[in-house]
Amino acid sequence: MLNTRYSGNAYEHFFLPHLSSDQVKDIPKEKALAVLHIGAVEQHGKHLPTFTDTLIGEGLLAKTFEKFTREDNIWLLPSIPYGKSTEHLYHSGTFSLSALTLQNILMDLGKSTANNGFRRLLILNTHGGNNDLLNMMARDIRVETGLMVFRLNPYSEKTKTLITEEEAEYGIHGGDVETSMVLDFKKNWVDMNLAAKDFFNFPENKTSLNLKGNRYFAWMAEDISKTGIAGDARKATMEKGKEINENISDFMAETFLEMADFEIDDLKK
Repeated sequence: MLNTRYSGNAYEHFFLPHLSSDQVKDIPKEKALAVLHIGAVEQHGKHLPTFTDTLIGEGLLAKTFEKFTREDNIWLLPSIPYGKSTEHLYHSGTFSLSALTLQNILMDLGKSTANNGFRRLLILNTHGGNNDLLNMMARDIRVETGLMVFRLNPYSEKTKTLITEEEAEYGIHGGDVETSMVLDFKKNWVDMNLAAKDFFNFPENKTSLNLKGNRYFAWMAEDISKTGIAGDARKATMEKGKEINENISDFMAETFLEMADFEIDDLKK
């Protein structure tokens, strides 16, 4: 039976493990970019699959690679479907790597990328809980291997025009945006009858604190949510998801091409 998961342009033409050993060896590596996606398996409320973050990443990559030709020399590695999801550990369906395990996986794959002759590695992330560790590891891999290492979280400013201000500010998990995106990629995996609204109550007099950025405090999912989500999933639609996914994949394609052409030595005057 045909495995449709590995069909489409991304997997038929740009999936590096699709090639033989000799074919990988013969890739011109001077401008080649290897793309490694890190997702997660973790709770996303009652209405979304625990595979949401990885599914979104794989779906965006499939759309992004539709925009490339072989001449672009951008290559897709298999996704790592697990991430550092310790903030969701007390919820069923969460399967998390420890920080040390994920660090070791990333370093080993970074070394393998360099050993295969590549000069550029992109670490693409679709789970917010991975951010700090991936930023640290991007630099460590650069130090250890000499690779030019890039980091990217898929995003498009156009998304803000499709959602409420409250969602844009506080809809960080399983809300309107993620639910809409999954509706586009895998509608039958979403139960909109169970979609909820749940925004954390951030004190107005604590404006110097935040859940992310440089005014950060540590939190677990149960600290900020009764349902496991943060956002209003009830507003999600498949049509909105299609527009969000197309906008983000346009951004990703443009960014990938810039990375493939980037030379870090050019930064020195």
